[in-house]
Amino acid sequence: MSRRVVATVATVICLFAAPASAWADPPPVPPTTPDTSACPYRVHPAAPVDASEVVPAGQAAPAPLPVPSPAVGGEKLSACGVIQPDGDAPLPAGITSAGWIVADLDSRQVIVAKDPHGRYRPASTIKVLLALVVLDRLSLSMPVTATDADYQMEGDACGVGPGAVYTVHQLLQGLLMVSGNDCANALARTLGGYEVAVGLMNEKAATLGAQDTRVASPSGLDAPGMSTSPYDLAVIFAAAMTNPEFRGIVAQTTAQFPGHPKVTPEDTDHPAYPMFTQNRLVADGYPGALGGKTGYTDDALKTYVGVVERNGRRLVLAQMYGVNLADDSYWGQTTALFDHGFAARTGASVGTLVTGPPRPQRSEEPTTAGERRPAAQPRSASSSTSRVTLGVIGAVVALTLVAAGLIVIRRSRR
Repeated sequence: MSRRVVATVATVICLFAAPASAWADPPPVPPTTPDTSACPYRVHPAAPVDASEVVPAGQAAPAPLPVPSPAVGGEKLSACGVIQPDGDAPLPAGITSAGWIVADLDSRQVIVAKDPHGRYRPASTIKVLLALVVLDRLSLSMPVTATDADYQMEGDACGVGPGAVYTVHQLLQGLLMVSGNDCANALARTLGGYEVAVGLMNEKAATLGAQDTRVASPSGLDAPGMSTSPYDLAVIFAAAMTNPEFRGIVAQTTAQFPGHPKVTPEDTDHPAYPMFTQNRLVADGYPGALGGKTGYTDDALKTYVGVVERNGRRLVLAQMYGVNLADDSYWGQTTALFDHGFAARTGASVGTLVTGPPRPQRSEEPTTAGERRPAAQPRSASSSTSRVTLGVIGAVVALTLVAAGLIVIRRSRR
């Protein structure tokens, strides 16, 4: 079974007519939020459960990204447990995500968070960053011819066919609405290839100030060194929501995707079909849902980032490393966190979402221990006088040389 296909879990409840006995099943233990207060993911994500991040022989594993100090967005966000403003209401029960964040999209104030800078695998939520790069660099009407490599991509697919022609806009719809890895591969190839696309995505993350993010695959498939954080996902999605084309795509419930001719002689033609968004908040009409992006792999578990508007206020939420519950879904946890954020008092904040990279610090000459660096001398009248004096002396010398030259010329003419 593919690592990238979300497993359908069926819970079978057996009811017995016999009276309860010593061997009866115990009542289910209520879920608890993972304890991250000891910062287990500060430097890198949890160990993988499969072989997706095995480094080829002869290559070294990527070193973990540096941990910024002070924490990006404010010192309070350096904590790894729950971070709440004073007087905040109790958090909803049953939140299974190890890390998450709720922030005001417009004021950029972080309302509440848990392990916001923990390093986690993004899964398909990183496609938002790919979409940003594509929107920066490619025309939406540009035609793209799909290849067999696109068609053969692992995991979720939109249904591109080799030799079929799609516009960049159609591929973005497939990328963001149904998380098509085939669309991700086609767009990455159009940007210049796999490695070029990954490099451009990392450059874009850096310009946004997303310092926990390292992209290792354009689609979000797990690969060595891949990481981001709830904080970074919120920053990335906030940037994407400034683009009207992006906003339009993630708000769609359905869109028509072109068909393609049969791939093999025994195949049949593939007609165009309506694709439907994987974002249940948009599909089910959750009040104010403006869009979002889902993700899942065996190593990343469930991830999500999205925006909801209510009474003129827009909140962005990112969840990472979560699971479904037997009697609930991840979407129930998502709406519970959104509801909590909207119920918080306006202005409550534990940090901010940055809008770009940190400003470079002015470099200073090093000094030895105990040595004082001499203070810079201001421009004074004495220094100006010195420059004038030197100028006068230079002029006198020049005139003297000219006069001497004239004397020599006169003597030579005699």
